[in-house]
Amino acid sequence: MKLLVCAMETSSNIHLKELKKYLDDDIEMVGVFDKELGKPLYDLTALAIMGIVDALKKLRFFFKLRDELVTLAKDCDKVLLMDSSGFNLPLAKKLKQSYPNKEIIYYILPQAWAWKQGRVKKLEEYCTKLCSIIPFESSIYNNKEKITYVGHPLLDEIHNFKEELTQSGKIAFMPGSRKTEIKNHMPIFRELAKKIPNKEHILIIPEKFDKEYIEKTYGDISDFTISTQAHKTLQEAEYGFICSGTATLEAALIGTPFTLSYIAKKIDYFIGSRFVKLSHVGLANIFFEKMGKKEIHKEFLQENVTVKNLLNDYKTMNKRLFFQNSKILREYLQNGSSKNVASIIQN
Repeated sequence: MKLLVCAMETSSNIHLKELKKYLDDDIEMVGVFDKELGKPLYDLTALAIMGIVDALKKLRFFFKLRDELVTLAKDCDKVLLMDSSGFNLPLAKKLKQSYPNKEIIYYILPQAWAWKQGRVKKLEEYCTKLCSIIPFESSIYNNKEKITYVGHPLLDEIHNFKEELTQSGKIAFMPGSRKTEIKNHMPIFRELAKKIPNKEHILIIPEKFDKEYIEKTYGDISDFTISTQAHKTLQEAEYGFICSGTATLEAALIGTPFTLSYIAKKIDYFIGSRFVKLSHVGLANIFFEKMGKKEIHKEFLQENVTVKNLLNDYKTMNKRLFFQNSKILREYLQNGSSKNVASIIQN
């Protein structure tokens, strides 16, 4: 089987790597994905974007890429789209128009429950099967036969969960994976580390970043121990300060208490806040809200991301309650998703 894949995000490719373990050896992947998984059309670094302004600058390139993928799909048996709805939804439409009978599978669905619910109708129209990783997501879809809750990929990727709260003396800092996030958080994280003495401060940096990029983007990191192993470090750490994103859900599942922060470009935050109607940005908090429970951790956004606020949360958090809630979160998500998605692709 030849499978057209479009996985443009770093996180999508981590999920794709796990998924590939359950796919038959004779399945050939073509399209857009990490080069360690095969031979993609483009290296992922050429596709990385941050915010609306950056996306507009690369618009012409993405139109060209869409057309290339549609052409490539002609000789493919099935299509797998992952996340990146700004690109993958228009691609799904074009694929449906070009090949009405081709099976299109969407894994890691757009968060239509958070904003732009009009996407639900488009997903149901363009796609054959919808693989949901959010337990409550199917409630907003009309065609229940198309959508399936497959589990959550992080439960495939995290292999160790804390059995008890640790006092390891290690504090993890995760300023994000994108340049703007890192540059906005690092000055605050540097000051914060100084306010928490007698601890080992561990800065988690994505393994893909080279020395030159790290020096230019992170600034002075001499007071930190450097780690490229996020799950291992979160497992060892007694606390974390984490930029909003998948990493916050990873920490919540592992059982490491943390404080969420996020500082976006002002224009992106302004536009986003007008469309997204959620009381929380952290996935763990969103899940708990859907379960009728109080938030599992604090969130600080934009101008509220200060050394004072983050330090106060570190000192006052009920860490025992957080740890108990992390177990409830794992039970809520049930199981990993990779095996179930592989089965859907191969059937």
